[in-house]
Amino acid sequence: MPAKYRIKSYTENSYFHLYNRGVEKRSIFLDDEDYAVLFSYLKSYLLPKDEAELYSVLLDPLASWREKDKAKKLLRMNNFYGVIKLHAVSLMPNHFHFLLYQTRGTGIDEFMNSLWTRYTMYFNKKYDRVGTLFQSVYKAVQVMSDDQLLHLSRYIHRNIIAKRKIRNLTSQGQALRSYSWSSYKEYVGMRRTEWIDPSVILGFWNTEGRAEKYENFVLEADNEESASIIAPVII
Repeated sequence: MPAKYRIKSYTENSYFHLYNRGVEKRSIFLDDEDYAVLFSYLKSYLLPKDEAELYSVLLDPLASWREKDKAKKLLRMNNFYGVIKLHAVSLMPNHFHFLLYQTRGTGIDEFMNSLWTRYTMYFNKKYDRVGTLFQSVYKAVQVMSDDQLLHLSRYIHRNIIAKRKIRNLTSQGQALRSYSWSSYKEYVGMRRTEWIDPSVILGFWNTEGRAEKYENFVLEADNEESASIIAPVII
């Protein structure tokens, strides 16, 4: 399970960079199913819950007990639509990065504890293990400037390049575009995901050719420039 629950309050209506890694730097995602499950959890937390539809299932005499049971579980599940907005994400084998915006001071803490408690329960059951999955409580750094916001998105998306130590520019572009477990595809127009919002970052460029301009920005240099602008990150 995650480290002991601690109530933390962060500035409302603010951007934050959140990250953490597995205990003893061990992997927290072992196959594509693990990545996909975490994405499915993010979707259920960040999209609005259709409570009217769920209640209609419960009241429908023709609905099966399985349908009713699923509706009950979904009604009980936490939802952070309107509280948390995810702008960038990268899931790596032994760590993760989120760039998000919260509207409520305790939103991040409630969201992170619920998300990773749920995922740890899934992971421990699947791999027949017990205990904490992460080395410590997640880290949260508030974004204080537009430059920091922009370069954080770049840093997060380039994680796969840094992990694989890819030097060739063409190979870097191919790696970024082929990696499914980050938000990069949303930024370059390859995929649309309702619960990932690239518009704030892409808004730094004029409307025409935003995706191409962002891709050039991500590929134009290594991570040293971004690392000098964002808060220190050790993963």
